[in-house]
Amino acid sequence: MLLIPDFQADGTLPSGIHWAEWPEIEKRFGHNPHRRQLLAGFREAAKELQKAGCKAIFLDGSYVTAKDMPGDYDACWAIRGVDANKVDPVFFDFKNRRAAQKARFFGEFFPGEWPQGMSGKTFLEFFQLDKDTGKPKGIVGFDLERWQC
Repeated sequence: MLLIPDFQADGTLPSGIHWAEWPEIEKRFGHNPHRRQLLAGFREAAKELQKAGCKAIFLDGSYVTAKDMPGDYDACWAIRGVDANKVDPVFFDFKNRRAAQKARFFGEFFPGEWPQGMSGKTFLEFFQLDKDTGKPKGIVGFDLERWQC
Protein backbone atom coordinates (compact mmCIF):
# COMPACT_ATOMS: atom_id res chain seq x y z
CA MET A 1 0.00 0.00 0.00
CA LEU A 2 1.40 3.38 -1.00
CA LEU A 3 1.22 6.08 1.64
CA ILE A 4 3.03 9.02 0.06
CA PRO A 5 0.45 11.24 -1.68
CA ASP A 6 0.82 12.81 -5.11
CA PHE A 7 2.69 16.08 -5.42
CA GLN A 8 0.74 19.32 -5.29
CA ALA A 9 0.73 21.77 -8.22
CA ASP A 10 3.84 23.49 -6.80
CA GLY A 11 5.77 20.19 -6.75
CA THR A 12 5.72 19.70 -2.97
CA LEU A 13 3.95 17.08 -0.91
CA PRO A 14 0.73 18.01 0.89
CA SER A 15 1.37 19.21 4.45
CA GLY A 16 2.18 16.75 7.19
CA ILE A 17 4.45 13.82 7.82
CA HIS A 18 3.88 11.02 5.33
CA TRP A 19 5.16 7.76 6.84
CA ALA A 20 6.49 5.30 4.31
CA GLU A 21 8.23 1.94 4.15
CA TRP A 22 11.61 1.63 2.45
CA PRO A 23 10.32 0.03 -0.80
CA GLU A 24 7.93 2.93 -1.34
CA ILE A 25 10.67 5.50 -0.70
CA GLU A 26 12.90 3.73 -3.24
CA LYS A 27 10.13 3.53 -5.83
CA ARG A 28 8.86 7.06 -5.35
CA PHE A 29 12.12 8.97 -5.05
CA GLY A 30 14.82 6.75 -6.59
CA HIS A 31 13.70 7.01 -10.20
CA ASN A 32 17.02 8.02 -11.77
CA PRO A 33 20.73 7.28 -11.09
CA HIS A 34 21.36 10.62 -9.36
CA ARG A 35 18.40 10.19 -7.01
CA ARG A 36 19.43 6.56 -6.29
CA GLN A 37 22.91 7.75 -5.28
CA LEU A 38 21.41 10.28 -2.87
CA LEU A 39 19.08 7.63 -1.52
CA ALA A 40 21.99 5.24 -0.95
CA GLY A 41 23.60 7.88 1.27
CA PHE A 42 20.34 8.38 3.16
CA ARG A 43 20.09 4.62 3.68
CA GLU A 44 23.63 4.42 5.05
CA ALA A 45 22.89 7.27 7.45
CA ALA A 46 19.63 5.65 8.54
CA LYS A 47 21.50 2.44 9.37
CA GLU A 48 24.05 4.38 11.44
CA LEU A 49 21.34 6.22 13.36
CA GLN A 50 19.40 3.00 13.90
CA LYS A 51 22.49 1.43 15.55
CA ALA A 52 22.44 4.29 18.07
CA GLY A 53 18.80 3.67 18.94
CA CYS A 54 17.20 6.32 16.73
CA LYS A 55 13.52 5.55 16.20
CA ALA A 56 12.65 7.82 13.28
CA ILE A 57 14.22 9.87 10.52
CA PHE A 58 12.54 12.48 8.33
CA LEU A 59 13.41 13.18 4.70
CA ASP A 60 13.02 16.69 3.31
CA GLY A 61 14.42 19.17 0.86
CA SER A 62 14.11 19.24 -2.90
CA TYR A 63 14.58 15.47 -2.79
CA VAL A 64 10.96 15.00 -1.72
CA THR A 65 9.62 17.26 -4.45
CA ALA A 66 8.89 16.73 -8.12
CA LYS A 67 12.36 18.13 -8.97
CA ASP A 68 14.12 15.61 -11.20
CA MET A 69 17.71 16.45 -10.17
CA PRO A 70 17.80 17.66 -6.54
CA GLY A 71 21.19 18.86 -5.35
CA ASP A 72 20.97 16.83 -2.16
CA TYR A 73 18.45 16.13 0.58
CA ASP A 74 17.88 17.37 4.10
CA ALA A 75 16.98 15.10 6.96
CA CYS A 76 16.32 15.33 10.64
CA TRP A 77 16.29 12.52 13.16
CA ALA A 78 14.49 11.89 16.43
CA ILE A 79 16.96 12.21 19.30
CA ARG A 80 14.74 10.89 22.09
CA GLY A 81 16.07 7.53 23.27
CA VAL A 82 19.28 7.74 21.23
CA ASP A 83 22.53 6.70 22.91
CA ALA A 84 24.72 9.73 22.16
CA ASN A 85 27.84 7.61 22.69
CA LYS A 86 26.82 5.43 19.73
CA VAL A 87 26.05 8.26 17.32
CA ASP A 88 28.73 8.74 14.70
CA PRO A 89 30.28 12.19 15.37
CA VAL A 90 29.62 13.22 11.76
CA PHE A 91 25.96 13.75 12.71
CA PHE A 92 27.07 16.57 15.03
CA ASP A 93 29.62 18.06 12.62
CA PHE A 94 28.07 21.27 11.29
CA LYS A 95 31.33 22.89 10.14
CA ASN A 96 31.66 24.20 6.59
CA ARG A 97 27.92 23.92 5.96
CA ARG A 98 27.94 20.24 7.00
CA ALA A 99 30.59 19.31 4.42
CA ALA A 100 31.53 16.05 6.18
CA GLN A 101 27.90 14.89 6.21
CA LYS A 102 27.46 15.74 2.54
CA ALA A 103 30.70 13.99 1.59
CA ARG A 104 29.70 10.79 3.38
CA PHE A 105 25.92 10.67 2.97
CA PHE A 106 25.21 13.14 0.09
CA GLY A 107 22.83 15.08 2.37
CA GLU A 108 22.53 17.04 5.60
CA PHE A 109 21.28 15.85 8.99
CA PHE A 110 19.92 17.77 11.95
CA PRO A 111 18.63 16.59 15.34
CA GLY A 112 14.87 16.96 14.91
CA GLU A 113 14.14 18.37 18.35
CA TRP A 114 16.87 21.01 18.22
CA PRO A 115 15.93 24.60 17.36
CA GLN A 116 16.64 25.82 13.86
CA GLY A 117 18.49 29.15 13.82
CA MET A 118 16.31 32.17 14.35
CA SER A 119 12.96 30.57 13.52
CA GLY A 120 12.31 29.34 17.06
CA LYS A 121 10.99 26.10 15.59
CA THR A 122 12.51 22.67 15.91
CA PHE A 123 14.07 21.25 12.77
CA LEU A 124 11.15 18.82 12.50
CA GLU A 125 8.70 21.76 12.52
CA PHE A 126 10.90 23.92 10.30
CA PHE A 127 11.21 21.21 7.64
CA GLN A 128 7.42 21.22 7.27
CA LEU A 129 7.39 24.80 6.01
CA ASP A 130 8.25 25.94 2.50
CA LYS A 131 11.44 28.00 2.83
CA ASP A 132 10.29 30.48 0.18
CA THR A 133 6.61 30.95 1.03
CA GLY A 134 6.40 29.87 4.69
CA LYS A 135 3.39 27.73 3.80
CA PRO A 136 3.02 24.19 5.19
CA LYS A 137 4.40 21.34 3.09
CA GLY A 138 4.93 17.64 3.53
CA ILE A 139 7.94 15.57 4.46
CA VAL A 140 8.52 11.81 4.53
CA GLY A 141 8.84 9.95 7.82
CA PHE A 142 10.71 6.68 8.09
CA ASP A 143 10.21 4.42 11.12
CA LEU A 144 13.57 2.94 12.09
CA GLU A 145 12.04 0.70 14.76
CA ARG A 146 10.20 -1.33 12.11
CA TRP A 147 12.95 -1.34 9.49
CA GLN A 148 15.05 -4.45 9.10
CA CYS A 149 18.19 -3.22 7.38
